[in-house]
Amino acid sequence: MRPGFRDIPAGTEVPASVPAIARSWPVGTHPGVLRGWDPPPTPYARGHRGVDLAAPPGTPVRAVAPGRVSFAGRVAGKGVVSLELRETGDPPLRTTYEPVRPSVKKGEEVEAGEVVGMVEPTATHCPTSCLHWGLLRGRTYLDPLSLLPPWLLHRGPSRLLPVLGVPLPAKSP
Repeated sequence: MRPGFRDIPAGTEVPASVPAIARSWPVGTHPGVLRGWDPPPTPYARGHRGVDLAAPPGTPVRAVAPGRVSFAGRVAGKGVVSLELRETGDPPLRTTYEPVRPSVKKGEEVEAGEVVGMVEPTATHCPTSCLHWGLLRGRTYLDPLSLLPPWLLHRGPSRLLPVLGVPLPAKSP
């Protein structure tokens, strides 16, 4: 079994719904999405089981929601951190971040926004340095962007709108 994976008995119904519980992006404030989620048609087919976010080496990687570190170490030469998110069902949702130099250890509890590692400088499948962010429930891969609430996912510039029907403040004598 791969690190951070729980074995789910055959025939177990795995809920695919994803609550929008993230309170921040894992890197930056609104990083560029270099490659989106492209689920494979079958478990062993080609696809992209996460999203790639633009992030230079050394960028802090933050937990998007509170959880427990289920894995922090190296897999196939890359640093990986995996977090089981609190109160997200059974099996719980699990986020993965790579390539990351972990700053946490297996079993540690983390809060949303807490740094779990730094983006490692590696030759990746991205045209530029990136963080691969994944989301699973059991062995089912899901779109990690679905963790982001709409206000965070589509945040644009602030706009001031006119206020109508509100009296002006009284002038002081």
